[in-house]
Amino acid sequence: MTLIYILISTSAISLLTLFGITIFSISHDRLKKSLLVLVALSAGAMFGNAMFHLLPEMVHLTKEGTLTFFGALLIATGAYFISFLFEQFFSWHHCHNTDHCEEKQAFGHLSLVSDAIHNTIDGIIIATSFIISPAFGFITTATIALHELPQELGDYAVLVHAGWSKKEALISNFLASTTVVLGGLLGYFLTQSIVLAVPVLVSFAMGSFLYIASSDLIPELKHQTDVKKIITHSSIFLLAVLMMVFSSLLG
Repeated sequence: MTLIYILISTSAISLLTLFGITIFSISHDRLKKSLLVLVALSAGAMFGNAMFHLLPEMVHLTKEGTLTFFGALLIATGAYFISFLFEQFFSWHHCHNTDHCEEKQAFGHLSLVSDAIHNTIDGIIIATSFIISPAFGFITTATIALHELPQELGDYAVLVHAGWSKKEALISNFLASTTVVLGGLLGYFLTQSIVLAVPVLVSFAMGSFLYIASSDLIPELKHQTDVKKIITHSSIFLLAVLMMVFSSLLG
């Protein structure tokens, strides 16, 4: 059943991406206004998941002796740093505000490559979460889905700005998003064959989530100057964190 859960969850994320981009291409202005709300929700969910789900799980796994806590922290720190280097190398920025997407016009193909790699990593994280428990897997899937939608919408906008037709951008972005399924399969078979895979991947996921929340998502919200929107986004961020706290207590 674990493999089935992984396949269903990763496939759902790809389909959500396709649906979101399709709606976006039809009603650009409406979704543009709601993107930062999604970003705030995603940032809170990512941060809350890292601190109240992944970190406690990392501590629990290190107590089993397959990996020391210090080693787990090194892996989490390494994941944070690798994410930073990855963005620098590919000139990759999660462009949630499409007004700032022009800076990536020359990187259409590189954007797709980086998106595919990123989605593969997301799939591995989802698989690792389901190995721990179905409930944790679905929570992580929901967290990643909240992040994927604004990210993929931004990447779609980048391709269109780069001169791709809407159809070409839609198909290419969808194909890149399907690598999350590949990542799910890869993560599943890694955890089945390598003893250290689960604690290593959980630690890596925590570092990755913290980087995405702190470097990609929260800075997008800091550009806002409207007081009402600042209060709204802050409230949504806090609500998402509290949802992760509550779900961790239930678990």
